[in-house]
Amino acid sequence: MTGSLQKKNGKYYAVINIYQNGNRKQKWIDTGFAIKGNKMRAEKFLREEISHYEAISGTIQSDTLLCDYARYWLESRKGKIDIVSYESYEKLLDSDICPYFKERKTKLNDVNVKTVQEYFDYKSQYGRKKDNTGLSASTLKKHKNVLSQVLKCAAKEGYITSNPCQYVELPKVEKYEAKFLTSEQASAMLSAIKGERLYPILLIATCYGMRRSEICGLQWDAIDFVNNTVTVKRTMVKQKTLVIKNSTKTASSHRTYPLLSIIKQELLRIRHEQEDNRRFFGNGYIESNQVFTWEDGRPITSEYVSHKFKKLIAKYNLPDVRLHDLRHSCASIMLSAGMQLKDVQEWLGHSDISMTANVYGHLDDTRKKKVANEISGLLSI
Repeated sequence: MTGSLQKKNGKYYAVINIYQNGNRKQKWIDTGFAIKGNKMRAEKFLREEISHYEAISGTIQSDTLLCDYARYWLESRKGKIDIVSYESYEKLLDSDICPYFKERKTKLNDVNVKTVQEYFDYKSQYGRKKDNTGLSASTLKKHKNVLSQVLKCAAKEGYITSNPCQYVELPKVEKYEAKFLTSEQASAMLSAIKGERLYPILLIATCYGMRRSEICGLQWDAIDFVNNTVTVKRTMVKQKTLVIKNSTKTASSHRTYPLLSIIKQELLRIRHEQEDNRRFFGNGYIESNQVFTWEDGRPITSEYVSHKFKKLIAKYNLPDVRLHDLRHSCASIMLSAGMQLKDVQEWLGHSDISMTANVYGHLDDTRKKKVANEISGLLSI
């Protein structure tokens, strides 16, 4: 198989000549390298891509390396799944799955329950590259999802007899014990950070219990300043590519809140600032319609919000909670005020009240005590 490097839009592209039924088809692959100073890196990328396509061209054999077949599978998913899912699969294959099996030269006909179980056992002990400790059970579950799809495809195409991932045992996912801020702690936190850029984002997270992807996904058409409502109808997701999805996690996550006056005030201030920035940057301003942006219009990402929140916790010596714990705190404050689980379910956008009860049922003490006292009084015991 042959290929060449081509220059386009200031970058190198690997062009692979693929022959199908006697016809040549060229495949252009972005190397990700700028032309200046990267020729050797681009050539190495080209050689690796040629080797990859040689391994999967024509009829795949059972002695094909598993890592090569995994990339063939990933290529087959392109255009069939959304870009964020594709990039998350690609990241797992490139960072963990393919390097492990490539180092061991594992072929498709070597794959069985033992070899796959060994992968998960190894990753559960030494999977983290930073400190050589084990990956969490929830992360291993994501690995299993991707590897299972690869091997299910191989079994379907007849290269292996069955998918061994179905028999793999993973560590049990430990239930996360959510942390909560009391209403007093939440008020103190918001007072401390009022001058910070993240203040309106954290205010919304605390008052509405919205997920970070929902807050960062807010666009101006979701804010109704006349009827005083804010609607959750989009989410921001990102791997390599930043995507604003015109959908929420579940149908019940699509919800509308009353626009609290304190939040309305912040949003009007932000809109006014964006108008000033739009005039200042002129043609350099990036139009996105996002509510939360940098001065030049670029959207503020959910990853940045989580990262900055950790710094604010340390800066102001606040209780050590995660950003997502503000969602939990919102639920806790509601229950402490005597509201019912059904109220919390609808406010947070849970699809089922059993999910709400599973996470917050043990906090519903105020209402339960009230019911108990009423029963005791009615029975006159």
